[in-house]
Amino acid sequence: MSHQVIDFHLHIFKEDQYLRRTRQFMEAQDPARYRKRLEIMARPENLIAFLKEQGVSYAVVLAEHAPVTTGNVPSEWVAEFCQGHEMLIPFASLNPNTDQDPAAKLRYYVEELGMRGLKLLPSYQQYYPNSSAIYPVYAEAQRLKIPILFHTGSSQFRGSRLKYGDPIHLDDVAMDFPDLTLVMAHSGRGFFYDAAFFLARHHPNVYMEVSGLPPSRLLNYFPEFERNADKIVFGSDWPAIPSTPRENVEAFCALPLKASTIEKVLYQNAAKILFGD
Repeated sequence: MSHQVIDFHLHIFKEDQYLRRTRQFMEAQDPARYRKRLEIMARPENLIAFLKEQGVSYAVVLAEHAPVTTGNVPSEWVAEFCQGHEMLIPFASLNPNTDQDPAAKLRYYVEELGMRGLKLLPSYQQYYPNSSAIYPVYAEAQRLKIPILFHTGSSQFRGSRLKYGDPIHLDDVAMDFPDLTLVMAHSGRGFFYDAAFFLARHHPNVYMEVSGLPPSRLLNYFPEFERNADKIVFGSDWPAIPSTPRENVEAFCALPLKASTIEKVLYQNAAKILFGD
C-alpha cells in the first residue's frame, strides 16, 4: 500500500473492561478472529507490528468511558499503553454527566498523562452535546488546543440513544468554540449523513470521520464527497469491524476519486488536526 495512512479511530481493550454483551457481540462475528485481535491488543508492541503490517503510520487509540452501554476502558490505561510509542496517539474519554469536575480531569489527562485528544460519546452517555453543563469541557479543550472526537449517528450496542447522536447539536458548539476542532465519528451514520456533510462544509472547525462505514458505500452516502475533500478523515473502528484497516483503505482507494482527495482523507487532513501539518 503506497499511501500514508492515519487511522483516526482505533479501539483497544482487555476483556474484563467491556460488558459481557459487548464481548459476545464482537465474538459472535468470528470467534477465532476475536481471539486473534485480543492477542494483538494485549501489548503495544503487538499492536504496532499489526499496524505496520496494515500500512498505518499513526493511529488514534481511544479510551471509552461508557459503562452502561459498552464498558469502561480507562484513559489512564490507554495513556500507559501508548506511552513511548510515537505512532500510537492516545485520546482520553470522560463522562461529563458523572465525572466530578470533568474539565479538571481533562486537564490532568492532557498535561500530566500526555493524551492528545478527547473522545465523547453523547449517545452512549445520554446527553446533548450542546448542553451548557458540558461547556467547561469544551473551553478547556480549546485552551489545551486538542481535538474532540464525537460519536455521531447510530450504534449497534444496547443502551445507545440515537437522539443524542444527531450532529446538528454540534452547530452550537462549533459557533461558541470557533478555535476548537470537532470531529464527527461515523459522519452521522444512519439518517444524519446530510447533516454531518453540511456541518463540515459550513464550519471551518468541524470535520467528518468515516469509521464504521463500508468504504464501498461512501459515495452512496455522500454523493458530493469530493466537495468536502479537505474536511474528511479516515478511521477504521477496528477491532469492532469485520475487515482490517488495510482492507478498508484498499476499498476506499478503489473509489472513483481524485488522487489528491485520497491523500487528503487518508493522511493529510488528520495530520493537520493532530500535528498542525
